[in-house]
Amino acid sequence: MNKINPAKLHNSKWTAVNPLNREKHFLVTEVEFDEDGSVLVCKVEAVLSNTEYSIDWVELKNQDKWLQGWK
Repeated sequence: MNKINPAKLHNSKWTAVNPLNREKHFLVTEVEFDEDGSVLVCKVEAVLSNTEYSIDWVELKNQDKWLQGWK
């Protein structure tokens, strides 16, 4: 499991283990929190195509799908 601090998600870099459409490297571009500090919205942007995807931030903890940093 990747250890993630939700407060430090913004501008973090991630590598998809199984890339789609040659999109492998991603940057977290938007994180929205509710008043309790829970993450409501997490958006990642593909570096190659600048395509933005909305994901569940908890998926980033799964090392079978995501690696922290650009590898």
